[in-house]
Amino acid sequence: MPLNGFSVGRDNSTTISTADGTLQPTLITKFTTKRDSTEKKIKGLDGVTRTLSFPDGWSGGFEIDRQDSAIDDYFANVDANFYSGLDQSTGTIMQTIQEVSGAVSQYQFVGVTLKLDDAGDWMSDDTVKQKLSFTAERRIKVA
Repeated sequence: MPLNGFSVGRDNSTTISTADGTLQPTLITKFTTKRDSTEKKIKGLDGVTRTLSFPDGWSGGFEIDRQDSAIDDYFANVDANFYSGLDQSTGTIMQTIQEVSGAVSQYQFVGVTLKLDDAGDWMSDDTVKQKLSFTAERRIKVA
């Protein structure tokens, strides 16, 4: 639902798919993405510096107000698999955006690795805010 011709946070939805199934945090309050790149500067004998920019994956994160144990359970399983010598497969994130024009855009992040940056602070009279970050090999336009 765009607002006055602008995309707003409510226009975005995400689905996180892992090797263990869909990870469904109940209250995502922020989702960020960034295209990563590696730059190489080349200075010619003519004195002009030219820059090459190579795609180097994507990264981003989620902020979540904890309502259940989904995030904690997922990372407990990741840890258990690691210490049992099991391979941890990458996942995907599907981002769906309701555009101002009414069209729907979908992007799939592939080769996703999740990291728990902050499991949360437990305080009286406040919610527990958790933070996840991710890296992805690529982002592909699906629709």
